[in-house]
Amino acid sequence: MATELQENDKSEVVKTDATFESAADMFRVMSAPMRLKIINCLCDGEKNVSYLLTRVNTTQPNMSQHLNTLYQAGILAKRREGVQIFYRIADQRIVSICEAVCHDIAAKAAH
Repeated sequence: MATELQENDKSEVVKTDATFESAADMFRVMSAPMRLKIINCLCDGEKNVSYLLTRVNTTQPNMSQHLNTLYQAGILAKRREGVQIFYRIADQRIVSICEAVCHDIAAKAAH
C-alpha cells in the first residue's frame, strides 16, 4: 500500500518550467568529462584532493575548479581535516544517473 501511494505521489508531481530549468542546470554541470571522472572516483566513498589527483589526470588548479563547481551545484559535499579537504557525493541519485548513462554507453561501445 505504501509503495502504491509513493508511486501515485510521483505521477502527481507537477513539473514546472523551473523544474526543467533546474534539471538542465544540473546536466550542464555534469556535462564535463572531467567532472564525471571525479564523480566516478567518489562513488565508493569520500576521498581527499590528493587521492583524486592520482586517479584523474589533471593539474591541482583544474581539479580544484571542477570540485568547486560540483560543490556549488550541490553534487558534492566537503569537509576539512587539518590541511586536507575531503569530498563525497552529496546526493546518491547523481551516482545512479551517471552509472546508468555511462553503463549504457560502455555496453553499446562493446557491441
